[in-house]
Amino acid sequence: MRISDALDSVRPFFSFEFFPPKDEAGFEQVRRTVEALRPLRPAFVSITYGAGGSTRERTVALAKQIAHDIGLTVLAHVTCVGSSRAELRALFDDLTRSKIENVLALRGDPPKGQTSFAPAVGGFAHASELIAMLHRSYDFCIGAAAYPETHVEAASADDDLRRAKDKVDAGASFLITQLFFDNDRYFDFVRRARAADITVPIIPGIMPITNYEQLARFTAMCGATIPPKLLVELEARRGQVDAVEDLGVAYAVLQCTDLLARGAPGIHFYTLNKSPATRAIVSALLAASAWRPQFDAAHLLGTRYS
Repeated sequence: MRISDALDSVRPFFSFEFFPPKDEAGFEQVRRTVEALRPLRPAFVSITYGAGGSTRERTVALAKQIAHDIGLTVLAHVTCVGSSRAELRALFDDLTRSKIENVLALRGDPPKGQTSFAPAVGGFAHASELIAMLHRSYDFCIGAAAYPETHVEAASADDDLRRAKDKVDAGASFLITQLFFDNDRYFDFVRRARAADITVPIIPGIMPITNYEQLARFTAMCGATIPPKLLVELEARRGQVDAVEDLGVAYAVLQCTDLLARGAPGIHFYTLNKSPATRAIVSALLAASAWRPQFDAAHLLGTRYS
């Protein structure tokens, strides 16, 4: 199914993100994780793509397995990093032959050890360029990234918003946000996006907190902030692995309930290849019917989607 169609028809709308394992032995573990989440009927499963194309072959292989063997809709991540236009076209031809219909088109982070992004020889410098090529030459449903707290390399929030609009104007039909923990940041971004005539669905990306040190690394890399009250509770549980995960699950349930009730079109979970926390969160949301909005999402500047 094309994700744009799923956004029109699937409620509640949940999706799960995985990264390809480092070796063949890890494939079975990821497969078991996907199978454990399958009963929750995700709208799609996304597969990430390593810096410099380091996991490109595993990304495609895992996408094929999930789509063909497990039967779930797949969103394959592709970045500009380390690939020429010809190499990217070969990848997209492979995805097309494999009947993968959805692509998340990203510029990508600089490879490890590099401080700034440099396009490959004959490659793309911006995600919007990659999206334009995909929109012009292929029939994928194209997604792109958005940053409620502004991309770490952006000159300003307005500059970051302009880049999001460039991606939509180039052919992206939905946006998935970077992780965040303050819902007001998401809804403020949505309001500014609508004012800038960005009308596509903006799916909030949520990472359940399961590890304090890991959380610190991720937020440092992407610039996401942790609300002061949540930080106090996390600090009080530092070193208590189970207590941190329990708090993370509880906080994510509250966060997702609020997002859905206020009109978000769904939730995209960064699973970190683990199923228990995500399964607990989604099960709680389903049990509480928490996706049913208290008012029409059209309240957000008169648009159909948030």
